[in-house]
Amino acid sequence: MNFSIQTAAKAAKAASRQVARLSGPQKEALLLSIADILRANTSRILVANEKDLGEGRANGLDSAMLDRLLLNSDRINAIALAVEAIAAQPDPVGAIANIERMPSGIQVGKMRIPLGVIAMIYESRPNVTIDAAALCLKAGNAVILRGGKEALHSNLALASCIHKALEKHGIDPAAVTVVPNPDRAVMQDMMTLEQDIDLIIPRGGEGLIRFVSSNSQIPVIQHYKGVCHLYVAEHASLTTAEALLENGKTQRTGVCNALETLLVDRRIADAFLPRANAVFSRHKVRVHACESSRPYFDDAESAVEGDWHAEYLAMEIAVRVVDDYDAALEHIMTYGSGHTEVIATENYAQAQRFLREVDSAVVMVNASSRFSDGGELGLGAEIGISTSKLHAYGPMGAASLTTEKFIVLGEGHVRA
Repeated sequence: MNFSIQTAAKAAKAASRQVARLSGPQKEALLLSIADILRANTSRILVANEKDLGEGRANGLDSAMLDRLLLNSDRINAIALAVEAIAAQPDPVGAIANIERMPSGIQVGKMRIPLGVIAMIYESRPNVTIDAAALCLKAGNAVILRGGKEALHSNLALASCIHKALEKHGIDPAAVTVVPNPDRAVMQDMMTLEQDIDLIIPRGGEGLIRFVSSNSQIPVIQHYKGVCHLYVAEHASLTTAEALLENGKTQRTGVCNALETLLVDRRIADAFLPRANAVFSRHKVRVHACESSRPYFDDAESAVEGDWHAEYLAMEIAVRVVDDYDAALEHIMTYGSGHTEVIATENYAQAQRFLREVDSAVVMVNASSRFSDGGELGLGAEIGISTSKLHAYGPMGAASLTTEKFIVLGEGHVRA
């Protein structure tokens, strides 16, 4: 395949300067065109996606991966709605904050500016192609999208929709590049192009992210995995806790905001664990239980150390009875991945402690872990969820794809 990542990166760098100059209304119009073109091309996208699904089944992809890969009319419409939500958001570029007058008389503030060129390396999920492109364009960036080979046909069909919109608005198509060659060598070459690419965001399995983090010469946003916990505290509402458990574990298992570990306060275990057993039996969830919790389940395996670290991405969960709040916090600090943690409690002081003391990217009280998503948190969509703290933490929207520069306003001031 005649594709050069070096040439594509240089073209993206040039295109990024054009995108950075677009006004807020211009970017909004562009994104609305992308949404319209997506809907108009639904049938063609589904044909491409079915080709990927067929190859995925033939190659033995598991059910979680096939679910991530699947597009249908509802999912395409949801992607288009996310683009429209991003379009409607305030333009982060050019926003000025904290103008202050210094003792010297100059005024100093900070202005938000684009990062430049962002490279996405991701697996399976074709919706990332649109989400990433829309967020990068909203933030005034160009983007290079390197999806996995399992979604190549879908990604190229989606890219053609984006390019039609770029052409309609007179924008260099290199502003959004979908890499048509899934060879690993292309990805490895891309990670060396620090002169043209400003940031890499890998999104996928832990192995992919660790590989990129270890080999990239370009700054990397990391999200290794989502080991999300629900702690059912002594003062929890049993009805609330059961709803959080069922929604967080069983609604959609192959996503990073699904629950992977249930922690139950010992003082409420007799009342809650039979309800948990009913949920798991209803949904055929495989249970890895500690010795204190195992008797409450119809068919549970004994949990081992690896279960507390596990991101199952399946109808599978680890369960542990803990002595109290401090023991729950210690477990989360030891085994959590910095993604999302939930407490079910009716005790206000305990809820406030949990919010202050749990150091994950998203911390919730009496709400399902499934809300840990850029769209649900008001970002329209997310380009990824950062579990490292530099320069973003948690779901990343358009504002997280900008940085700040100092601006100085003077009236002929010179330094004494």
